[in-house]
Amino acid sequence: MAGMVCYQPGRRSRMFYAVREYRGRLGQPKGFGWRDLRDLVVRARIQLGGPIVLVWDNVRLHLTAGMREFIAANVAWLTVFQLPAYAPDLNPQEGIWSLVKRDLGNLAAADLAQITRAVKRRLKQIQYRPDLVDGCLAGTGLTMGG
Repeated sequence: MAGMVCYQPGRRSRMFYAVREYRGRLGQPKGFGWRDLRDLVVRARIQLGGPIVLVWDNVRLHLTAGMREFIAANVAWLTVFQLPAYAPDLNPQEGIWSLVKRDLGNLAAADLAQITRAVKRRLKQIQYRPDLVDGCLAGTGLTMGG
């Protein structure tokens, strides 16, 4: 899974995500690559209709050469700030993952597809609840300037 929460003063909070299911097929990527992350950022920009200030953690994927090149090539609409090396308490997206995991705690899934459906269903529910997305920002102690 990859996700981003988006806050803009005077507008409802938004969340974008992508989920990939790894099935062990030959040549299938095991997880997200920098291109997948790039596509998520581009999708957010298109849907939000403006520039993005991205604040993210130091996950290895965020620091790849491909991602750095993408950021450098798009400085007209993309500004990136890195959180300190280990600061999950400052990352509102961690609150989203916590909400998803809480709902899955008692799921007795028959297979990976059932888990994936449950995750996607919960993420979609959260998308339609800007108050939950706002609560994840509040949980960090950070605030929006405006």
